[in-house]
Amino acid sequence: MSQHDYSAFLNGPAKAHWEKVGVRRRAGVCVPLFSLFSDDSIGIGDLHDLNALVDWCAQVGLTIAQLLPLNDVGYDFAPYSAKSSFALDPMYLSLRKLDGVDVTKFANELRDLARSFPTGGRVNYAIKSAKMALLWKMYQARVVPETPRFARYQEANAYWLRDDALYKVLKTRFQGATWEEWPLPYRQRTPEVLERLAEEERDTVRFHEWVQWQLFEQFDNAKRHARRKGVLFMGDMPFLVARDSADVWSHPGYFKLDLSSGAPPDLYFAGGQRWGMPPYNWPALAAAGYDYIVQKLRYAENFYDFFRVDHVIGVFRVFTIPLSSPPERQGLDGLFDPPDESLWEEHGRRLLTTMLGATRMLPCGEDLGVVPPCSYKVLAELSIPGLEVMRWARDWGKTNDFLSTDKYRPNAVAVASTHDMTPVAAWWKQEAATVDDYFFQLKCAARRLDYETVAAKLFEPAVNGRRRWRAEIDTEEVFLWNLGIPAERAGDFLDLFRSTRFEREAYWRFLGLSGRVYPKPTPRFVQRVLEKANESASIFSVQLFQDWLATAGVIPKDLGSDRINLPGSIGAHNWSFVSPLSLEELVKWPGNRGILELNRRTGRA
Repeated sequence: MSQHDYSAFLNGPAKAHWEKVGVRRRAGVCVPLFSLFSDDSIGIGDLHDLNALVDWCAQVGLTIAQLLPLNDVGYDFAPYSAKSSFALDPMYLSLRKLDGVDVTKFANELRDLARSFPTGGRVNYAIKSAKMALLWKMYQARVVPETPRFARYQEANAYWLRDDALYKVLKTRFQGATWEEWPLPYRQRTPEVLERLAEEERDTVRFHEWVQWQLFEQFDNAKRHARRKGVLFMGDMPFLVARDSADVWSHPGYFKLDLSSGAPPDLYFAGGQRWGMPPYNWPALAAAGYDYIVQKLRYAENFYDFFRVDHVIGVFRVFTIPLSSPPERQGLDGLFDPPDESLWEEHGRRLLTTMLGATRMLPCGEDLGVVPPCSYKVLAELSIPGLEVMRWARDWGKTNDFLSTDKYRPNAVAVASTHDMTPVAAWWKQEAATVDDYFFQLKCAARRLDYETVAAKLFEPAVNGRRRWRAEIDTEEVFLWNLGIPAERAGDFLDLFRSTRFEREAYWRFLGLSGRVYPKPTPRFVQRVLEKANESASIFSVQLFQDWLATAGVIPKDLGSDRINLPGSIGAHNWSFVSPLSLEELVKWPGNRGILELNRRTGRA
């Protein structure tokens, strides 16, 4: 296959999926809906704002709009730990665009709500409770109590809709307690008890179902607008779901509740990761024909043209950690499931084939972390795109050079950054050519080296958990002398030195830049990075919204403040980034011309 010949994708099991989206080079943007806002949105971006996002995409030559998960997160506000794989989050509902409600009667309430929750700054998630309170009033005052479309929606979504509503009713009744803390009849889903509950709370149950129908209608309208504009939506489908969720409560047998899923230690997360979501009970799912997975894909197909399989390597094997392992050990005590590596390939092939059979959406696999070789093989065999991350695509352990983008997998999405990483500008200034401090501590402990002494010789003081090499540590000989270990015993330390010490110089060459390496990120530098991604052999190039803005100088003074999520951390800095530009400002932004020209120049617009 030549660099830009993708016709072979039509020869695999995903032929119909590729025909639906079109086999052509595309550029796109990845942005959380909570990061957007318009003059009409209240407190947080809403589904109606997707129309303006689509207009901007069409204006600048972007034909993929990738959204982070929009599933209902309850009141935990972590999009990859949803309370449902089906239900959308009511905080994204536009209160000004409700079907069957005369919103003019609520003009004062809407005005007061908008004043209490101004857009911009960081997300104030208190907006959700306030929206829900007003939604309840609007529901009770609706002009048309019953519509055939609502009834059809309830019938079409019987698999999950009533259970989701009952779960929410019980969460309120028991003051937010997890379902495992509820009284036994509710925990075990005794049929007559749930029937009585549904009757007692009939209006509240119907309210939650009505809210989901309103979300469906607004998202459907946005998708229709996107189709008219030639823009495709990519949904982010978390592979796992929160332990305390409607899904796990409804189908506890589909999950291994004595375990937590996570990721093993690697260069960037030295202690591994523990996510908290329970791994699947694969035999139970298989016995039911994978109905749970099939149903959630079919619902998502109402909204998306592509779906990103978050942690796609989990369909081959999931890293699991016993709940009995101390939290501070993160992922250090985990094992893979299935434990037999010889089973991984067929296990993943069976699940991905099931997904292809369940939907016409094209899956895109997030194959990051410790990737088993069988993952690359099966994704290629099924014509499912993988992910190429520019700062991680390197000739590891050999030259450590960054791989030329014309060597990227053609069937892939090329990205400069993901939502779990710092945007390009902050990475270049703060992280490139540095070492993770905790990772280095573990390395020293394993060799019984005095970490404080060695670190002081090799690095500048740690900043935000990263250590930058001292200027004088500029050769392997100097490095080894200060480390105090002979070369034949310093293999992993040498790998660390070789891959990080001159990372900036290597990346500078990779970009085709000459002359002195400048550590300060400039708009032209970020533009060149995204241009390089667009030039890649990969059929899709999807970049963070923040990186697109940075190409024309919208770079925060506090570098890294525009990061969406720092894995393994909890705090107000996560899932709260908001665009410095409203959507109205964005469509008039002078930087749009440069983005369009970049996409045209690289054959993606």
